[in-house]
Amino acid sequence: MIEQLEAVYKDAESALDAAAGGEALRTWEQHYLGKKGLIIELVRSVGMLPKEDRAAFGKRANEIKNALEADYAAREAVIAQAELTQALQEGAIDVTLPARERARGGLHPATLTLREFYRIWADLGFQVFHSRDVEDDDTNFTLLNIPPHHPARDMQDTFYTTTPNVILRTHTSPGQIHAMRALGENGTQPIRVILPGMCYRFEQITARSEVQFHQVEGLCIGRHITMTDLKGTIAEFARRMFGENAAVRFRASYFPFTEPSMEVDVECFLCGGQGCRVCKHSGWLEIAGSGMVHPVVLQNGGYDPTEWSGFAFGMGPERVTMLKHGIEDIRYFWGNDLRFLEQF
Repeated sequence: MIEQLEAVYKDAESALDAAAGGEALRTWEQHYLGKKGLIIELVRSVGMLPKEDRAAFGKRANEIKNALEADYAAREAVIAQAELTQALQEGAIDVTLPARERARGGLHPATLTLREFYRIWADLGFQVFHSRDVEDDDTNFTLLNIPPHHPARDMQDTFYTTTPNVILRTHTSPGQIHAMRALGENGTQPIRVILPGMCYRFEQITARSEVQFHQVEGLCIGRHITMTDLKGTIAEFARRMFGENAAVRFRASYFPFTEPSMEVDVECFLCGGQGCRVCKHSGWLEIAGSGMVHPVVLQNGGYDPTEWSGFAFGMGPERVTMLKHGIEDIRYFWGNDLRFLEQF
């Protein structure tokens, strides 16, 4: 058995020197030093020897076991260093390779439409005038010919604050009062402005309505401004926004701050007026509300309605974006879903 032990020791040393990787090293350890390894099996068989030979055999077996364990540890360190060196060499960064392309953000679809609005209205001679989101009740309603208890207040579900008379504006129309008072120089100067901004209404969120949305208000004040000027201006905007052949129609409507008032429709640019699902098979798409500025509103803005007149309009960028791209749910604009936003 001593000779067998020495033969196993010799084979183990040779196999250890031949082990070229971590996996081979672990296989070697299990084969020779594991619980069922050759060295351990020989140690367990010591009881088969005569009593006088057991001590010498056990001593030599322990010497071989300790020697193999030390050799294994040394070989393991060498292989680990070799594998680390190889990994560093293979994983080295090639600084000559082009870098990964960085993800680039984009403009929100509503912002894209707003910028298109700005460009068109700037070409038509309108400047941008920003007004505040938080309004007082008088400016949001009363000065726009909507006194307390007026039925038109029921058309707009208002967000009220804990401060009396302070609300979130329900439309951009109160900006008309601010613009007339800031730019009109006490009712002596003509003005042409658009008033973009966010509006807030306490409504049920659905595919067609949100509690917040953009509006672009338009206001033109001057001497001898007529309905013809309004219709021509809106028609020109529609041609620039929806194409040179865009047809426009006007329908009588009601807004407290304009008189007369009308809704503006553009011929459906998706079906060419033939009727489709988007235009509800009518051939027309509503894009704006408009009208001649009510004399009471002119007077509240500082103008003499006997000498000055004007027109106003309001349109929603989200609605126009939905119409142009066939978007059926307004909630997509505020959902922060990149699958939707990256399409634009």
